[in-house]
Amino acid sequence: MRRRGGTRGTTAALAAAVTALALLAGGCTGGVDGTPGAAGLRDPYFPRLGNGGYDVRHYALDLAYDPATGRLDGTAEITARATQDLSAFNLDLAGLTVDRTTVDGAPAAFHRAGDELTLRPREELREGTEFTATVTYSGVPEPVTDPDGSEEGWLRTADGAVAVGQPAGSMSWFPGNHHPSDKAAYDITLTVPSGLRALSNGVMTSEKRAADGRTTTVWHAAEPMASYLATVMLGRYETGTATALGSVPVVTAVEPSAAADSAGLRAELPGILAEQVERFGPYPFSAAGAVVTADDTLAYALETQTRPVFPAAAFDRATLVHELAHQWFGNSVTPATWRDLWLSEGFATYAEWLDAEESEDVPVGTSFARAFAEEDNWAFPPAAPPTAANLFDPPVYQRGAMVLHKLRETVGDEAFEKILRGWPAKYRHANASTDDFTAYAESVAGTGLDELWDVWLRGDEKPEHP
Repeated sequence: MRRRGGTRGTTAALAAAVTALALLAGGCTGGVDGTPGAAGLRDPYFPRLGNGGYDVRHYALDLAYDPATGRLDGTAEITARATQDLSAFNLDLAGLTVDRTTVDGAPAAFHRAGDELTLRPREELREGTEFTATVTYSGVPEPVTDPDGSEEGWLRTADGAVAVGQPAGSMSWFPGNHHPSDKAAYDITLTVPSGLRALSNGVMTSEKRAADGRTTTVWHAAEPMASYLATVMLGRYETGTATALGSVPVVTAVEPSAAADSAGLRAELPGILAEQVERFGPYPFSAAGAVVTADDTLAYALETQTRPVFPAAAFDRATLVHELAHQWFGNSVTPATWRDLWLSEGFATYAEWLDAEESEDVPVGTSFARAFAEEDNWAFPPAAPPTAANLFDPPVYQRGAMVLHKLRETVGDEAFEKILRGWPAKYRHANASTDDFTAYAESVAGTGLDELWDVWLRGDEKPEHP
C-alpha cells in the first residue's frame, strides 16, 4: 500500500515549489544574458500558435494508450536549436497534465497558462546551441474545436483513437512548436493492448509484443514534417502492404466495415503515385499509404504525411488524388503561414482536374468553367480568407486552382509544366509563401505577371469572363 505523506514530504514539496518559482522568476545561471522566446509567431490567423527562440530538429514521442479509459501516457523528447540567447521557451500543449520537464537531462521549471507550457532551463541557452527538452505528461486528451466548428486533435473511437492536427489539433496529444513553419523529423513509439494496430507516419521500424499483453510499434519519419501533418491511428484495422515507384513501401489500413468497398481503390494507390511522379517530379518521401476510417470517426479527409486519412464515405478517386498530391504540395512544400494555404489546396485541387482529364475525359477547361460559374468560389481571394473560420472554404481550393489554370493559359503548357515540377523541387522539404510562388512563376515565365495576380489571386471581384 502507499504511504501517506507526512511533514517531511510536505516540506520537500514546498521546497521544490519555491525552487521552481525562483527559476521561473529568473534564477538561471551560466553567464548568458538570455530572454524568453516568444509565446506565439503572430500567424495571420493563429497569432498564438507556435513559439519563438528555437527551431525543432526532431521529436521522439513515446505514447501509451488505454482505449478502455481513454488515458494517454506520453513522453516527448524534443531536440532543438536555440535561435537566440534563451532564458525560457514555450511549447504548445492543450489540456493533459505535465508531470515532469527536463532540459539536457537537468530538471527544468515549468508553468502552464492556457495552451502555453513554459520551460525555464537551469542553465540559459546560448544562440546556436542544440538542446533536448523532455516533457512527461498524461491524461485523457480532448478534441480541439476549430474556428469553423469541426473537430480535430485526438479523436477517441470505440476501440482506439485517430489523431489529426490541421490546423492546431496536434497540441492535444503532444507538446511542440505547432506552427507549420517549424518542421522536424519524427520517431513515434506507440504502445496499445495486443489485438489493436498502431500506425503513424513514415516507416515502421519495429513491432514487439510484451508479456503484459501490450504491443509496441515504432514509426520513423525521416523527412521534415509540420506538426499538423503528424498522425496516429489506433484500432482494429485491417492492414496491407505494397510497393510503389520501385522501392517505396506502401502501408494501408482500413476499418473492417469499409474493407470490401475500398479494396479496389486502395490497390490503385501505387499507380496513382506513379502518374503523379510524371507530373510533379520525384516522390519526396520514403513511405506512402492511406488509412480509411469509419465515417463517424472523422468528418473530412486529411493529407497526413505519407499516410493520408479518409472517412470511408470520402474515399473516392478524386479525394485520393487530392490527398496524394498534397505530399508534394503542402507536405514537402509547406505553407509559410496559414495565409498561404491556398498554395497547398490550389495545387491539390488542380491535380484532381488533371486526373479527371485523363481518367474521366473531363477536360481541365471544363473543370475550370464549372468552378468559375460557382458563386461560392468568389467569396474572397484565395490568399485572403476573412477569418480563421474561412480557411477551408471553397475559394481557397477552387479559386486557388483557377489561379493555376490562368497561369497555365498565360505562360503556356511548356512553362507551366516546368512550374509543376520545379516548384516542389525548389522548395522540397521547406516552407514557402505566396510571394515566393509568384516570384518563382515569374522567373520561369521570364516576365512579370502582375495583371494575372491582381485579377485572379488578389482581386475582390469575379471577372466578367473566364
